[in-house]
Amino acid sequence: MRSKNLIKERRARIKRRLGRIMKCLCSGEQLRADEMLTASESLATKDYAVSGYPSHAAEIDQKPDTGNIEEAESSLRESGCLNYEEARALLGRYEYQKGNIEAALHVFEGIDIASVTPKMRQTLGRRRERHQRFSQSDASTPMSIHAVSLLLEAVYLKAKSLQALGRYKEAAQSCKVILDIVESSLPEGLPENFGADCKLQETLSKAVELLPELWKLADSPCEAILSYRRALLYHWNLEAETTAKIQKEFAIFLLYSGDEASPPNLRSQMDSSFVPRNNIEEAILLLMILLRKVSLKKIEWDPSIMDHLSYALSVSGELRALANRVEELIPGIMDQKETYLTLALCYYGDNENLTALNLLRKLLHGRGDYPHCVPALLMASKICGENPKYAEEGIKFAQSALESLQGRCDQMVGVANCLLGISFSEHSRSVLADAEKVKRQSEALQSLENAGSMTRMRDPNVVYLLCMENAEQRKLDTALYYAKCLLKLEGGSNLKGWILLARVLSAQKRFLDAETIINAALDQTGKWDQGELLRTKAKLQIAQGQLKNAIGTYTYILAILQVQSKSFGSGKKHLKGNGNYDRTLELETWHDLARVYISLSQWHDAEICLSKSEAISNHSASRCHVLGLLHQAKGLHKEALNAFRQALDVEPTHVPSLVSMAVVLRRLGGHSPAVVRSFLTEALRLDRMNASAWYNLGLLYKDEGSAASAVEAAECFRGAISLQETSPVEPFR
Repeated sequence: MRSKNLIKERRARIKRRLGRIMKCLCSGEQLRADEMLTASESLATKDYAVSGYPSHAAEIDQKPDTGNIEEAESSLRESGCLNYEEARALLGRYEYQKGNIEAALHVFEGIDIASVTPKMRQTLGRRRERHQRFSQSDASTPMSIHAVSLLLEAVYLKAKSLQALGRYKEAAQSCKVILDIVESSLPEGLPENFGADCKLQETLSKAVELLPELWKLADSPCEAILSYRRALLYHWNLEAETTAKIQKEFAIFLLYSGDEASPPNLRSQMDSSFVPRNNIEEAILLLMILLRKVSLKKIEWDPSIMDHLSYALSVSGELRALANRVEELIPGIMDQKETYLTLALCYYGDNENLTALNLLRKLLHGRGDYPHCVPALLMASKICGENPKYAEEGIKFAQSALESLQGRCDQMVGVANCLLGISFSEHSRSVLADAEKVKRQSEALQSLENAGSMTRMRDPNVVYLLCMENAEQRKLDTALYYAKCLLKLEGGSNLKGWILLARVLSAQKRFLDAETIINAALDQTGKWDQGELLRTKAKLQIAQGQLKNAIGTYTYILAILQVQSKSFGSGKKHLKGNGNYDRTLELETWHDLARVYISLSQWHDAEICLSKSEAISNHSASRCHVLGLLHQAKGLHKEALNAFRQALDVEPTHVPSLVSMAVVLRRLGGHSPAVVRSFLTEALRLDRMNASAWYNLGLLYKDEGSAASAVEAAECFRGAISLQETSPVEPFR
């Protein structure tokens, strides 16, 4: 009880002294040396009354907070006096806490921090030496550690005042002074518990966190990046949560600021250590460090970390790495539904569709509301709709999504109908019965039209699919209408729209109009993106009998690809998939060119084209098929047969090779008609719109000579003619 009374009396004395100091600072009166201020260094020798901030009794008598009292008490006890800078620091803090920002700034600006910086450095340096010797005495230091803490806090509050007044650059420069003083005094970093007995550590932590934000407000991104790196590379003895917050804010700034930072210069790195080369790599490194801390339970889980990491790894094409990070998380950190969805997206983006589908199946067969998880149902339907084998399952997923979406967002209902249409369409290509096929095609169109209605025909993807489905069902006038709508909707910004319109026109045998469309698209397309357009143009020229023009167009495509390869082949990393697309385009261009030379009986030129394609890919069904066509044109039917067999070994579902195989077997003779027919029926199972397969099947029936076979042959020929009259120069898909 007695000790409590002593503490109260002691604090009362301090408050009275502080009150007198405040009055002294505002009135210009001097305090005597025996009143704890030396006359030579006292602020009392300065006339503050002319500063324009007069003292008011009500303000002076306000109760300072406990921290002020304890800091002042420590400084008075250890040094026996408060010098001019320290007294100003106290008054400035007092004004700042009252909300008098301009008054506080005026007081802080009167502190000559440069004059006391050497003393502060000496004090901090010697303090470290004593800390290492486990001594707490500051007797031989030029200042007390509490005085240093008081002055550094004054600099920090000055920066906060400047920030509040919108003077961000000055605020950042002021805040930087704190870090410069401490870093130059303690080059090896702060020891543990270095400023535990005063507010030094608290002030440092706030300053380290504030400086990058001030540089951002001052529109100085390079300085902000340097400040973030300084905060993370120097040992400031920050708390784990503070460090994590700085790491996260730095990663966000690197990802979204729009300013490319120079790679960090890490002085202490090992030879084998990873050094990020750009903003995204540095952001990914920071976010992975944060995830590691979460796994080690050093910091609390923050869902936004995964959001930002997902974005960073997605744009860099490293979805497998993202999946690995998610799988490494301790169970329970992420919601199970979110975990499965994230992993499914990662594997789907990495072309592991079956793995993604299995994850979604596992989620949708779970307990609770998981079977009605709309994002999972839609994604599962999308994956199934891309593979005829799973199309029927995709229909069920889409229908379940529609049931779960009743009375909800029209846009989502539109997406579900769109995916349902895709699954119906894909399933129609795998069914054998004509009645079932027609039914599925009708359901596909109906679902896509529902999707168009729900999205008010403003979704380019839905319009594209409507055009595609109508075109494949040979409803060419309707397809042409949707193709024009798509071009108008996208403003001609998407190559797919131009090419689809040209293919629909070519199916109507309007080759000149189709070529005009392609030329218009070429005028609006960069040179590196013209490959597919030029390939379509070459096929239109072939359809018009302009073989020499087609050869010139194919040669131009190959020249563009060669220049592109030399320009971007070294040093520049293609986006994931771009390199494969360019190689496929080059491969197919050589094959198209070889077909033209075969039709002109220029065997040597065709062989050169095939040798070029072989250098790109040894195992290509398309290359083996063209080689078979070359042998067939030369009359080497057995060699052609071997080439077609090789094509089917590489790709058993390669429709052109199935048809060519049947043609050569029929011509050679000695094979059962059933064997020949099996190749043609398989080709038609895969592609019911193949005119060549129907024509050759008709020839096979005709060879049988019976009346029933003649009827079948007539039906096949009729179908072949109908398809040939509406076939585009390239498949619609």
